[in-house]
Amino acid sequence: MWVVLCGSWPWTECPFLQSHTRLHGGERGCDPDGHADAVRGDRFVMPAERCLPLSCVLDVLEGQAQPLGALYLQKQCSNLPGERPQLLFGLEPHVPWASEALGKLPDAVNFWLAEAAAGTSRRCQGNTKDHYENLYCVVSEEKHLLLHPPSDRPFIPYELYTPATYQLTTEGSFKMVDEEAMEKVSWIPRNPSAPDLAWCPCYRLLLHSAAGEMPYLAALWFHHVQQSHGCIAGKELPWSPENFRYGMEYDLKHSYCQLLYYLTEARASTDRALGSITKDSSWK
Repeated sequence: MWVVLCGSWPWTECPFLQSHTRLHGGERGCDPDGHADAVRGDRFVMPAERCLPLSCVLDVLEGQAQPLGALYLQKQCSNLPGERPQLLFGLEPHVPWASEALGKLPDAVNFWLAEAAAGTSRRCQGNTKDHYENLYCVVSEEKHLLLHPPSDRPFIPYELYTPATYQLTTEGSFKMVDEEAMEKVSWIPRNPSAPDLAWCPCYRLLLHSAAGEMPYLAALWFHHVQQSHGCIAGKELPWSPENFRYGMEYDLKHSYCQLLYYLTEARASTDRALGSITKDSSWK
């Protein structure tokens, strides 16, 4: 893991974003407490979607509107060129040195923006991994990544959860609605920022990145993400990075991770068959 300086960006001021996005609508994620795609009891709950101009989110950030839950824009579908082309002025469509090193252009370029719910100071998402080489250009505020290498897979348990989605009620509250047509979701339930070391005795890396820095997150690394909110020029600003996602190579490291996955699953299956799923039967 490493961080490089990525220079200054025009997006660090809300007036710039306001002037370039006021008439552009789109879907915004919304949930009660700022936890996107998270386990709630025996449910894996996804955010509600609200069709709002980006300027409405910026009004909340500037204290000009009252939020209803936590709003954020956090898509993985190359939404910067696809939905926000007006923000591409003066920006590279890729990271030239990274494209040269990896021998390819990014599969997706994402723009993420988030605000904090009232009474909270951080947004976070659960522990996860993906099949992309990720470069995060942190535009404002800070990004914190808590990392586990792929070799920690035997100590990181997955469980199956019924998928559900938050929906906004007419009273302005949130309710969970099961997604009955969807299959169960395999997810990591434990919070790595407060681990049970007796159950999960693995080493963690913590990476802090400030505005103007670009952390690199290697494919298949487990990561838990948090974003802080600070005050710049007297205004409460969003965490808003640009994310370049390069597809990984399915080479020896992927084969190793697959082998480790199936060995871990075989051990867990054997433990279940013997009725010995307890903390004492965890991998040591």
